[in-house]
Amino acid sequence: MSEWTQGEYTISTDRNRLEIEMMHHYLANESYWAQGRPLALLETAINHSLCFGVYQGAQQIGFARVVTDCAVFAYLADVFILPAHQGHGLGKWLIQTILQAPELQNVGRLTLNTRDAHGLYAQFGFGPVTQPELSMELRRTPAWCQKDKP
Repeated sequence: MSEWTQGEYTISTDRNRLEIEMMHHYLANESYWAQGRPLALLETAINHSLCFGVYQGAQQIGFARVVTDCAVFAYLADVFILPAHQGHGLGKWLIQTILQAPELQNVGRLTLNTRDAHGLYAQFGFGPVTQPELSMELRRTPAWCQKDKP
């Protein structure tokens, strides 16, 4: 477990501090990328990710997770700072902290998807895929989204 402090704010990788209900509410109801995601899937994602909670005192106000093998590849996901706390540089600090995390220092490729935060991530060296001809993806509807469930 690691922690970083900046003024009244802390970033921690301690999963025991995560406020799962708050995170689920934000992701499932307010984010554009995880609309309707069930709580059980968030819990599974957390259990299989390196998680970074952002706190003001004891209250969680932000989150990010990294899906990684801690050796070769990492994927940044579910990044958010609650709207009431945006505009204070916390998102920048969160990304900077993630990139400096000891667990990720050997990772040579860190990817992410974003619809609206290209400017934020570009400040840290993220850019378009350099060799798109080498990249592929399989897009499918997750079971929890299928309308005709048995």
